[in-house]
Amino acid sequence: MPSGPLDAATLEACVAAAVAAPSFFNTQPWRFRLDPDTVAFEVRADPQRSLRRADPAGRALHLSVGASVFNLRVAVSHFGWSPVVRLLPRPDDPGLLAVVRPTGSTGRYGTEHRGDLYPAIWRRHSSRFPFSARPVPPQARAELAEAAHAEGASLVFPEAAETIRLLRVTAEAEHRNHADADRGRESRRWVHRDPDSPFDFGLPHTALGPQDARERIPMRDFTAARHPGRLPAQDFETAPAIALLRTEHDRRTDWLRAGEALEHVLLVATALGLRASLLHQPMEWPDLRRSLGPDPHHTGHAQMLIRLGYGPEGPAGPRRAPHAALDEHLPDR
Repeated sequence: MPSGPLDAATLEACVAAAVAAPSFFNTQPWRFRLDPDTVAFEVRADPQRSLRRADPAGRALHLSVGASVFNLRVAVSHFGWSPVVRLLPRPDDPGLLAVVRPTGSTGRYGTEHRGDLYPAIWRRHSSRFPFSARPVPPQARAELAEAAHAEGASLVFPEAAETIRLLRVTAEAEHRNHADADRGRESRRWVHRDPDSPFDFGLPHTALGPQDARERIPMRDFTAARHPGRLPAQDFETAPAIALLRTEHDRRTDWLRAGEALEHVLLVATALGLRASLLHQPMEWPDLRRSLGPDPHHTGHAQMLIRLGYGPEGPAGPRRAPHAALDEHLPDR
């Protein structure tokens, strides 16, 4: 186990891993600060990168930050340290969402995940393209469910009939998003048509992917096009593997833990050779989000629908450099 302070190269690598996390519309709504006294990473929300129409309560923002916290944990463990995490550590400072402190002592965080997740951080990104007909094997489903469980969440793979119902709910949410002019304008602000765009956030046009020609899977149209028939379309898989991520409660801490669980699931999926894309649309409408449970009296709160399968690797979205996401510069190397 290492001792002494972390060097600047290690600190920068840890922040780079955190920045590589997925975020809603690739807004990257986080800021980091290194406390020089405790050598702890403070992870804050960046309200300037929030989505006021699609995410007024900030739930998706918390999921995004939670995903970055998980990547930070994986990176700290990769470099031989044990991360100690505190979520919402200061009630008088609601913008401080987490503190991650590397320690030299052995703790449960050092052995809680697979050893190959750190390289998966750099390979993981959404694939919004058709997957093959190859099914996700039971063993892989079990490993993904265990990854979610390790973070205090649950991941279930509904049967075929329930999957069809969930996709119908998602299609209704996508229809509502198209009909809402304000949401459409907000969505388009994060799409960059120029492939040589200097932006280090948002979505390049090449990463948006096609629509499902058979209209079975309601892939998100980030351009909020008024004429969906004119969008590029391909035949998607006929029996999609859809997983539902849930938490028992629905507080801010649960949103952060859901983000950690989501990223744990996505990194394990990447390590297993699976591709993934997120169907977040029904989470943006309270009534549709509540309807994602088949039983109106079910316990648990839906946090994300995840589409999984085998297929092409989607293009990576841009990311900010570590120093750009820091409130203070890292120490000199």
